[in-house]
This record gives sequence, C-alpha cells and structure tokens, in this order.
Amino acid sequence: MTTPTTRSTYPEWVYDGSEIPDPFGHGERAVRFLRALRHPKSTLPNRAFQLDPWQERVVRRIYGPRNDDGTRIVKTVVLLLPRGNRKTSLAAALSLLHTIGPERAPYGEATFAAVDRKQAGRAFKEAIGIVREDKRLVKATRIYDAHNSAKKITYPTDGVSLEVISGDAGTAHGATPAFVLADEIHIWPNRDLWEALTTGLDKVDNPLLVVATTAGRGQDNFAWEVIEDARKVARGEVDDPSILPVLFEADRDADWQDEELWHRVNPGLRHGYPSLDGFRRHARRAERSVGERQSLLQLKLNVWLDQTVDPFVDMVVYDAGRKPVDLDALADDPCWLGVDLSSTIDLSVIVACWRTADGYAVAAWFFIPEANIDEREDGSGGTYRQWVDEGLIEATPGSTIDFRRIRDKIIDLHETMTLQEIAFDPYMARQVQPELMEMGLPVVDMRQVPSLMMPAILELERAILAGEFQHGGNPVLRHCFSNVVVRRNDQGHVAKFTKSKKWLSIDGAVASAMAVARCAAGDSGRSSYEDADEENTEEWAYA
Repeated sequence: MTTPTTRSTYPEWVYDGSEIPDPFGHGERAVRFLRALRHPKSTLPNRAFQLDPWQERVVRRIYGPRNDDGTRIVKTVVLLLPRGNRKTSLAAALSLLHTIGPERAPYGEATFAAVDRKQAGRAFKEAIGIVREDKRLVKATRIYDAHNSAKKITYPTDGVSLEVISGDAGTAHGATPAFVLADEIHIWPNRDLWEALTTGLDKVDNPLLVVATTAGRGQDNFAWEVIEDARKVARGEVDDPSILPVLFEADRDADWQDEELWHRVNPGLRHGYPSLDGFRRHARRAERSVGERQSLLQLKLNVWLDQTVDPFVDMVVYDAGRKPVDLDALADDPCWLGVDLSSTIDLSVIVACWRTADGYAVAAWFFIPEANIDEREDGSGGTYRQWVDEGLIEATPGSTIDFRRIRDKIIDLHETMTLQEIAFDPYMARQVQPELMEMGLPVVDMRQVPSLMMPAILELERAILAGEFQHGGNPVLRHCFSNVVVRRNDQGHVAKFTKSKKWLSIDGAVASAMAVARCAAGDSGRSSYEDADEENTEEWAYA
C-alpha cells in the first residue's frame, strides 16, 4: 500500500477504540436515539436506521464531551467525506436529534442549508423519510412539503422547527438557528449564505454547525478556508476544541488505483457503500480519461483539486501518438485542413488531418510575429525561440502576423497534398479566405460555436484516448495540448477549451479539433456548416 493518506489530519480516533469522554451521558443518549429511528431504505430488521461503527464514533465524539455546565464542547463539525458514504443520511438523522430528539431546545430552529432548493431538499427528504417510517413521529410532527412552498418539519409540543434554506432564497438573514447543516459548501458560489447562518448561530449559547461536504476545486473560495482551518486543528497547529475535524481525504500524489487507499478514505466501503464494483469501473475509466481521473480524485478520494477546470488529456496518453507522420506517403490520400488564425498575441496554425488505418494522422505548421517571441516565451513554459530556430514555427516580421505567409503555405499544401477542405474560423478568415476562394481552393467556414466545437472536441478526445491520434511528437503541438484546460457539462463532455493564463497557447489543439472533425465528416458529403444550429451562435471563447 502507498503511504497512508494525510497522516497528520486523518481521523485515526474513529477506529482506534480510544475512550471518548461522556460525563453526562449525552453521547450514549444520542446514539440510542439514532438507533431507534427507522429509514425507508434500511435492510436491517424493522428498517432500523443503520448506524455503523465509524458513524457511531463520530456521534459520540460530537455529543459526549461536555463543559462543566453541561454544554457541548463541540460547536462545529467539519465532515469531509467522499461521495456515496451516506453523509446526507447521517446529517438528516442529526437534524432530527435537534428537532424531535433529546438535543432539541424549546422553540429552537434547525436549518438545512445548501446552494439551491434542490440540493437542500435532498437532506430534507431524508429526514421526512425517517419521520414517516414511524407512526409515532408522524403523529408528533407536522410536515410541510408542498410544491414551491417552504419546506419544514415542526414539533409543536416544544415549538421546534426544521427548515430548508438555500442560497437562492434570500431568507437566511434574521434567523437564529441552534443547528445548521451546511451541505456541499464546495459548490456555494460565495460566502453570503455562510455568513448569514454563522452569525445567526452566534446568537444562541449552545449551537451546532455541521459542514458535510466532498472536496472542491481551487483555493480562492471560502470552502477551502473552512477545510484548511479544520486541517490546522487536526494537525494540532490550532488549539480549538470547539471544532471537530472529520477529514477523510487522500493525498494529491497518492496511488489512486490502490484499493486499500479507497477503503481508508471511504469509511463506508467496509459496510457495503459506496459500490466497490462501481469504484472499480470508475478507476478503469480513469486509466483512459483525465476527466474521469479528476472526477475520481475529487469525488471518491476527496482530493481537493488545484484548478476549477480539468486538463483536456493526460499527456502520457497523448504521447503514445508520437510515431512520425510520413507526409510523402500521405500525399495522395484525402486531406483536411483546420486553420486557426490570430493577429498579434496567439500563434496562428494550420493543421492537416488524414484518415489512416490506425485512426487519424496530423501535421501542423505554426506562425508567430517576430516581435512577440520573447514576450510569449516569458512565463509560458514554451521554448519559442528554439522552436523558431528549429523550423517548427515560422516567425513573420513585425508585431502582427503576416497573413501572406499563411496564404502561401496553404497554396503550397494544396499543390502537394490532396486537399478536400480548408476549414477556417470566419472570425479572422477574411485576411486569407477570399483570395483562396478566388483561386478555387476548397475553402469552408467552421465557426467556433458550441454546436460545432463540442462534437469536434468529443471526436478528438475519443481518438486520443483510443490511441488513434498520430501527431509525430511535434513539440509545439504538444505544448498547445498541454495548455488546454476544459469545462465539462453534466454528461461529462467537454463544453469548452480554455487556458489558465493569457500567454499559454492552445491554438494547435483548437485547429486539430477542427481538422479532425472535418476529416471525420469527410465521407458524409457535408462540406460546409450553413445548416448548423443558429441558436448556438455565441463565439467559442477559448482565449
């Protein structure tokens, strides 16, 4: 097995059997209450709520330790758990402990808080399901769950209420909750709801805030601040017994394929959740897709990722296509060009693509203004001056691209190759396209809009992952691909190519997607995009 994950912050006390103080018996009382509950999905006799040993230890650690006056020492619980470890069910049960259980306070308020109504409603539905499994609880409570109305459970005997609040509701200010579940804070867009709830908790003497979340992305958000503060407490750097860190997370450089690591970070796996087979399927996908790997790291191993966006491809997988491309051998084969033009800052590039028995083969020609080479090289990680000297990039005089050089190169390629189409983004194509059309070259428009670029990128990604993208190891093209970061939609498909810094070039990857897409469509008879979805006309912003 690899080095144990986050050794200094890992909650060893969950498993070591150490004594948890419970001078007033409140920890034992909380455990008995939770075990008396029922859950609609439970497989235990009488659908008893499944409180596994690791969960029981957490509950005892929250409610057992007390001050001399009987008040709870723990005021904030930071529960960092990977997806599928039933943190929502546990949080729902704890909320009922404060609504109808022994931790309730007369006329107290309990709150489920999430980024939107749908997210907040998940824990609320868990709580409703638990209540409805017991006729005694149904009789003792009132449930308000009408569509488009406030979601609430009340316990009229003591005037206690459990209510849903979301970031899109604007109703958190003025509340004085005694219990708050802050759900999945890593996706909260700002700290407005957080501040409203925490300042409300400060109004009462014995509050409890439970943060239940998976890992997030980036460090420029308040969720990172909350988790990092909990880490400092776990490491002993901050002495604050009011904060209980329960941090199940893997190190960023841990072996994500190690099943012992999976079990260490996912306390529920030994009890049958999440699905181990599902975990293995995800890991197999992660071997081929950097997006799947990022998803596994964040959601199932709780690794807090550095960027808010994913790399496009694993460069180890990309490099498998570095076998040289023989242009002379491809001279008589049908060829498609993708042309991405710039004026000053970015590279301009022509990418040629051929269908081969093994998939696609591509070749690229790059252009850059001479005056911008040194500026672009600074901070970009690319050796532009060396690439120019090696003939991998053609430098044109001045501070702007000489489009005549690009035009002449396309004409030369037309004379030496069997060109089927020359696809341009029309945004800059006016500099070159009209003259080529007058010469009878097969010029077409390929607008960089989502309706066209998303399927183009999907095919490019598929080819790379399948080992069907032969690029000859061109270092400039590789540099462009290594700079691409992406945003994915809910289906996991790439929604956009982008880059993290101004001076990072991704133009070769964009032109490759264009060329591959036109090559893939070559047998369909389509040669232009006049019939593309007119609703998707926003510019494909990858700069």
